[in-house]
Amino acid sequence: QVQLVESGGGLVQAGGSLRLSCAASGSIPSIGVMRWYRQAPGKQRELVAGIGSGGSTNYADSVKGRFTISRNSAKNTVYLQMNSLVPEDTAVYYCFGISSGRSYWGQGTQVTVSS
Repeated sequence: QVQLVESGGGLVQAGGSLRLSCAASGSIPSIGVMRWYRQAPGKQRELVAGIGSGGSTNYADSVKGRFTISRNSAKNTVYLQMNSLVPEDTAVYYCFGISSGRSYWGQGTQVTVSS
């Protein structure tokens, strides 16, 4: 049973843009905190961006000024707009949400940035 469904990953040239989307299934109640993580081969999973129920946002230093996280709470959906992509952004990106004390993860979507 897939509960968080991601889309938007793919291959892009350096300097290009991608927009990731992650939508929760109807079986998941409203999610308060939503985040994007990424993990490259051989590296630790890292927090890329987060957004709270009140709209506050936070970003990893490496993506500040380039990435923007947003949400549509009515649709239980979170987005990640990625601009000025560099090869170091290459990773599997995972969306994450917390609802009623339970954690939910997306299946992951591959983002590859060519030089």
